[in-house]
Amino acid sequence: MVRSLTAIAGLLALAACQTTSADTPERVERPVYGDVHAFAQAACGGCHAVDHNALSPDVRAPEWPSIVNDPDLTKDTLRTWLIDAHNYPEEMDFELNRPQIEELVTYMMSLKVSGYEPPM
Repeated sequence: MVRSLTAIAGLLALAACQTTSADTPERVERPVYGDVHAFAQAACGGCHAVDHNALSPDVRAPEWPSIVNDPDLTKDTLRTWLIDAHNYPEEMDFELNRPQIEELVTYMMSLKVSGYEPPM
């Protein structure tokens, strides 16, 4: 319990420190997500950065913006990867239903930006 609270406090502190500058790449207009963002944070945020300009808590887990800004990635390839659970590393072995997959694909693809550069 203490470990979870410490992790949450750390994430909140990190989010509070993040700023936007003129050097930030132009972002594609995207809708504001509520439940899917909370789900992404809860289910995936322990390992992956699920927002712009953030580093993944687990260095082995790529940041979502880095994943979706790969020129070879499409909605279809991302959807297939999320559906095909045997592709998952052991840490990601949990069930996603079709609506969750579609919401995650839509949210993740909204992280695509022109001129993307990965965080340091």
